[in-house]
Amino acid sequence: MNIYQHFRPEERDYIDQVLNWKDYVETTYSPKLTDFLDPREQHILKMLIGEHGDVNYKLFGGTPDVERKRALIFPDYLPVTEDEFQISLFEIQYPVKFVTIEHRQVLGTLMSLGLKRGKFGDILTKDGKCQFFAAKEISDYIKSNVETIGRAGVKLIETDIENAIPTKELLIESELTVSSLRLDTVISGIYHVSRQKSQLFIQQGLVKVNWTLTENPSFECGIGDMLSVRGYGRAKVLAIEGKTKKEKWRINVGKQK
Repeated sequence: MNIYQHFRPEERDYIDQVLNWKDYVETTYSPKLTDFLDPREQHILKMLIGEHGDVNYKLFGGTPDVERKRALIFPDYLPVTEDEFQISLFEIQYPVKFVTIEHRQVLGTLMSLGLKRGKFGDILTKDGKCQFFAAKEISDYIKSNVETIGRAGVKLIETDIENAIPTKELLIESELTVSSLRLDTVISGIYHVSRQKSQLFIQQGLVKVNWTLTENPSFECGIGDMLSVRGYGRAKVLAIEGKTKKEKWRINVGKQK
């Protein structure tokens, strides 16, 4: 059976990587810790490793409701604790009265250090408070290299994971019927706009799928995909429930409140 046929062509390299991780655990009997994975990557990993083999997996990103998580792949007889995920939580101290720091500025600063996105987890902001999760192996490097974010002088304080800002995000679930799983069709259904308008959003660079700008209206949406349209908010494809008698797709989506 061709394993790749269930996934997108551009996901082949990642599929090979997951299979290599699984093979490594099977042959060495030792666990493998990954970088932070987005929900789509987590979904693929779950499907490839499965639930009932000799190799098991757990996902953890710092708190239960975060989106980006590290995976620990391990022989099924090994006990696993959260400490083994090697996650640091940083709080950003800055002059709250005079400046505001936004999610994109934090991400931009971290990426400018020359590190991969996979080394950072979720960025949490609430009422002027700002935190982010990072892989423990780079925490010293971050501490010694981040002194400003945007125009603000900042100090990074490593703190216990228990101090993380709660991130429970309310998703309003709904069921949609769409003529296809094409990105323009799905966006049209979720945000109640015409297909022409959804195509325009995509052409204008206003649409991201899994945090990546996507300019292909015929991109096929799958389970776990996070869609965002600038100005309209984010939505997640939670389930694809098959076709109706009229050959339309029934999908379940969660839209951010």
